[in-house]
Amino acid sequence: MVTFSAFALTVGSVTVSGPASAAAINYVALGDSYSSGTGAGGYDPGAGVCNRSAHAYPKKWAAANSPDSFKFVACSGATIPTVTSGQLSALSSSTTLVSVTVGGNDAGFGKVMETCVLRSTASCKTAVGKAEGYMEDTLPGRLDTLYGAIRSKASSARVVVLGYPRLYLKNSEGCVGLNQTKRGVLNGAADTLNTSIEKAVARAGFVFSDVRDEFSGHELCSGDGWLNSVTWPLGDSYHPTARGHADGYLPALKSAARRSLAVKRDA
Repeated sequence: MVTFSAFALTVGSVTVSGPASAAAINYVALGDSYSSGTGAGGYDPGAGVCNRSAHAYPKKWAAANSPDSFKFVACSGATIPTVTSGQLSALSSSTTLVSVTVGGNDAGFGKVMETCVLRSTASCKTAVGKAEGYMEDTLPGRLDTLYGAIRSKASSARVVVLGYPRLYLKNSEGCVGLNQTKRGVLNGAADTLNTSIEKAVARAGFVFSDVRDEFSGHELCSGDGWLNSVTWPLGDSYHPTARGHADGYLPALKSAARRSLAVKRDA
């Protein structure tokens, strides 16, 4: 989804004014399950319920670019309050790159999915409508506060806010599972969420990286999906797979970050 909105050295392209090693890269990865890697497997046992995956896009970016420091504090289930209280301490005045996904849990997207999977189409539409009301009326102010706190703690950092993919291929008649109406309203909710996030990112002067383009054609029902459907463990359901991180989220971060940071070697 996104638009879940920058380096001098990038894939096959180098634009460096001085030694590449001159500017330190201190990267902090904040956010929820879409950043921690829930659904991608290979979880760090020391991270407990945070489900930090070796296949998550922050880990893959760090492995490719060898930053001077890397703090991976994203956690499954994170909301704006828990990012604020439990993750922002990883930031400092020396932080130069921050990535974050957050907002879906605040809008109750997990509960919405449960309603749409288990209950009627009318109940699904009602749940989605309520979540969209929150995304449009309440979420923007809370994002403004969070982004202000990030800027306060990491005043010189490039902050990349990634969006969320649509869950379902747009035209997916005959797809097993949720009916076409449910799939349509869920995709619409993803768009509403991304729009609210993108506007808040613009107000903050951060960079929004929309992942809906990367995931286009790889949603559920596409035949080449980069998202888990209902799976075990259940918490992995409706989250990107390892390939979704490698071919969806990672390119979205790279394209947003490469415009202003000098990485040590080709990513």
